[in-house]
Amino acid sequence: MGGGTPQDMCSRSEYPLRAPKPVGQLISNIYKDRINQFTTGGQWESRNLRAMMHEAQVSGEPHVQLWVWDAPGQSRPTFKEAVSHEFRKTKVGEAFGPSWSTHWFKVTLKVPDDIRDKRLVELHWDANNEGLIWTEDGKPLQGLTGGNERVEWILPKSFLDGKEHTIYIEMACNGMFGNAPGGDSIQPPDPNKYFRLDRAEIVAVNPDARQLGIDMWIIGDAAREFPQDSWEQHKALQTCNRVIEAFKLGDKESLKTCRDIAKEYLGPNVDSAKVYDSGKEPLVYGIGHCHIDSCWLWPFDETKRKVARSWSNQCDLMERYPELNFACSQAQQYKWLRELYPSVFERVKKKVSEGRFHPIGGSWVEHDTNLPSGESLVRQFLYGQRFFESNFGSRCQTFWLPDTFGYSSQLPQLCRLAGMNRFLTQKLSWNNINKFPHTTFNWVALDGSQVICHMPPAETYTAEAHFGDVKRSMSQHKSLDHDATSLLVFGKGDGGGGPTWQQIEKLRRCRGISDNVGLLPRVHMGSSVDDFFDRLELKADSFVTWYGELYFELHRGTYTTQANNKRNNRRAEDALRTLELLATITSIKDKSYKYPKKDFDDMWESVLLCQFHDCLPGSSIEMCYRDSDKIYSKVFETAEKILSGISEVFEFTRTNKTTLADGLVLNSLPWHRKEVVEISENEAAVACGQGPFLRLRKLQTPEDSPLVSVKQTASDVHVLENSQLKVTIDHGLITSIYDKTSDREVVPKGQKANQYVIFDDKPLYWQAWDVEVYHLDTRKELNPHSTTVLDEKNHRVSVATKTRISEESWIETTISLSAALDGQQSYVEVESKVEWHETMKFLKVEFPVDVRNTEASYETQFGIVRRPTHYNTSWDMAKFEVCSHRFADLSENGYGVSILNDSKYGFATTGNLMRLSLLRSPKAPDAHADMGTHHIRWAILPHNGSLSHVTVRKAYEFNNPLKLVSTPEGTADASLRAGPPVKLTATSNPALVLDTVKRGEDDEDVSRGELPKKDGKSVILRIYDSLGGRARGTIETTWDVKKVTKTNLLEDDLKEVEFADGKFDIDLKPFEVATFKLQLA
Repeated sequence: MGGGTPQDMCSRSEYPLRAPKPVGQLISNIYKDRINQFTTGGQWESRNLRAMMHEAQVSGEPHVQLWVWDAPGQSRPTFKEAVSHEFRKTKVGEAFGPSWSTHWFKVTLKVPDDIRDKRLVELHWDANNEGLIWTEDGKPLQGLTGGNERVEWILPKSFLDGKEHTIYIEMACNGMFGNAPGGDSIQPPDPNKYFRLDRAEIVAVNPDARQLGIDMWIIGDAAREFPQDSWEQHKALQTCNRVIEAFKLGDKESLKTCRDIAKEYLGPNVDSAKVYDSGKEPLVYGIGHCHIDSCWLWPFDETKRKVARSWSNQCDLMERYPELNFACSQAQQYKWLRELYPSVFERVKKKVSEGRFHPIGGSWVEHDTNLPSGESLVRQFLYGQRFFESNFGSRCQTFWLPDTFGYSSQLPQLCRLAGMNRFLTQKLSWNNINKFPHTTFNWVALDGSQVICHMPPAETYTAEAHFGDVKRSMSQHKSLDHDATSLLVFGKGDGGGGPTWQQIEKLRRCRGISDNVGLLPRVHMGSSVDDFFDRLELKADSFVTWYGELYFELHRGTYTTQANNKRNNRRAEDALRTLELLATITSIKDKSYKYPKKDFDDMWESVLLCQFHDCLPGSSIEMCYRDSDKIYSKVFETAEKILSGISEVFEFTRTNKTTLADGLVLNSLPWHRKEVVEISENEAAVACGQGPFLRLRKLQTPEDSPLVSVKQTASDVHVLENSQLKVTIDHGLITSIYDKTSDREVVPKGQKANQYVIFDDKPLYWQAWDVEVYHLDTRKELNPHSTTVLDEKNHRVSVATKTRISEESWIETTISLSAALDGQQSYVEVESKVEWHETMKFLKVEFPVDVRNTEASYETQFGIVRRPTHYNTSWDMAKFEVCSHRFADLSENGYGVSILNDSKYGFATTGNLMRLSLLRSPKAPDAHADMGTHHIRWAILPHNGSLSHVTVRKAYEFNNPLKLVSTPEGTADASLRAGPPVKLTATSNPALVLDTVKRGEDDEDVSRGELPKKDGKSVILRIYDSLGGRARGTIETTWDVKKVTKTNLLEDDLKEVEFADGKFDIDLKPFEVATFKLQLA
């Protein structure tokens, strides 16, 4: 009735009656440390797994024979040139250098008989620098990175025949991060660094041991990084220790046993891409990437080789790992590859066609977005997208900019107009004051346009594909309410390289853990970035929004560092805008004149290259700025050639001196201008009108009073005065600017404007990049010496002062006031010559103004950004240094003051104090950054009313002064004296700016054949609202136009615009950028 007897029940149990021995609890930290002992070097490597990694290895002759040719100086000869030289014998142990030199090795390999049948035979080459393996007939195969980073090359099966086979290795005497001395990579390069060839050997690798090493790497990470209170962590620790116990030194079968134990935790499929076929929903999407800075701690020319090394690596890995998808940006780098390494470019094209290698980003380079002009940002997309389309058959959908130092508020609008609605970055994870609150969100531009933005929560674009990278993709995800997925961007980067085989193997095991054990977010390989964003787009309407700029709370010093480079950028942008306008007019006027499209392309590509995010911001080594100086010099040389060609058609000559009868001024701005122009040393005229050439007329001088005057009213006190302004300069500083028309004092009582101040500038680490908030505590005023009258002309007066900064540095300052003209707002102009030889100092100039507002306005690309003038929150205080273009403005209702500049980008407004940043003096990575002579101009522009088109136009005019041209009276081409062929009418909203006039990219008489030609001639107009309001206007043209269409930035037609009687109306939303195509008859 009750079942069996108690005795029967006891007999069936195998549980012993008595404990056979004590069993203790596993001491977690000790057993974790034991894992490292199993795989690391040092005293244990002859007894642990490392001892079984290699089954055999040989070096030296006859198996590895080495010859070398040392290229002269810092030359980088081609393969064909290199192999034409005589090579000398060399051997392992020899050192090669100095820094930046190139050495070509001829390597003859003969695999010994006892290695020929091994499963995996490799050449191991480690010279502690970068290299590229070439075939004997001159085709690049694979890049090498020394220091045990990427030192293996799998020998082809054809090499395993016991015969001699020859390859070449091109050695670059620089590491992945240049040539800095010691361990600090951002220090200025050591010019005399030498690199020792440590290894050149044929190695038979034991694949089981190698794979077991990866198994233990990832399971060991699980044991270390999973929560201590999870069974998954304890299971990982037990698995590792079981593997260690099963390992028998010298016993190859024990390796298989160890691997079987590991697969109990990892799952059975981690040795192939099948691991990703479980059908389970992933959360993390891995994408291979190779971030290559187009210049940084190495020059541009070295980047060209980095591209070949890195991308050949990825093509090679794709043959072995079918799950690898690789995304890489920067059309410029693809163009370098096409020109210099055509066989590698063809390999890349093949992988692109297979859907494995993904051109991404849509821009020419990964450019800075704070400093370039609006039109430069347009051209980044125009040139980038056209290159990708013409070479790979499609445009990019995703703007890719992981490493740039902040993101302009107009980028979403420009992205959408360039055919992209997705954006990836991660740099804001570096913020050092506030943590950016989102991972995935909708980013909204000034005009309301939006893009989906994703910032990978692993917070890197060079992930090593560690267990922790996958784990952080969830633990650091800030948008889980809306979407839990993320991208994991992995691969060696900054200096190139890209994914390694180890990284791909690690991700296989991470996926195995997710499917077999759990807890780790499930990673997937085999998708593209666009696939990832396609899934996001389905739910994007629920994402949070972020309006306006993505301000980067770090690297604020990049608005100022390398001043000459920034000045060249501004000059080049202005020159290109001017020349495109004039060349467009000329090409329509004279059929024999050919629009210089190739020259413009070369100029734009050069300028866009120098806008790379480590070049224009000033964070590269000195060599890069020697290069950029040469690049800009070529740009300006080409500009002169283009202008000369235009002057031949219009029959004018440029001059510094002319007469009223013979003279005109060259004007590149689209509105009516009226300015005083000096036509000889002591004579001035008034240039007045609208169009590319303005007439001169006599400057009328009243008999009873001068147009402008300067008087000394006390010792070292001077008063400059015209009909609008009265400026008092006391001991070299401006103590008063009295606006006579508004009956208002600009400078607060007792304060001084145009006050030079200097600060200690010692950031926490990134010298060229950063200025920290504490530098403001070190403010020191610089006091000028005595003031003298420099000019006292009928049309202009000026005083000069000199300010001593230190024994080595000083400033010569000229403060000027010109005659005021009716209807034109007058301003105080300042020119400075700075001799600058400081160390870790920051020079600025201050302007206290009697205006009150909690926000100041700063010009940005195609618009205005308003930022706080207070420190209410840490978000407000973080903006203690901000980016500004041609002007910054502080206005209250009814009145304001603008500060204009000709070459500066750093600014701050605190309360009523406006401060323009002038020069920095960091010592890394360029030890001589900004040392030397600088010429800087700025102006103080008081204005009645709030910020308006007056400031916008004056800032343009300040950067684009009228230029004298001369043509003998009676022989001038009639079109020189005609009005503009295209313009905004006088009734148009003055906030509208016609910023760009150019020819259509694919016009039949202009096209260079990259994309299909289009019949006829067209003119492209780019117009924007500059002030943030609904702006209506009318475009009027004298050209014979048959049709007008609104287009995107890529000049695709969007819709036809009604055109009649030479006019068409436009209606722009606040801060909208609009492009129109005028199709000529």
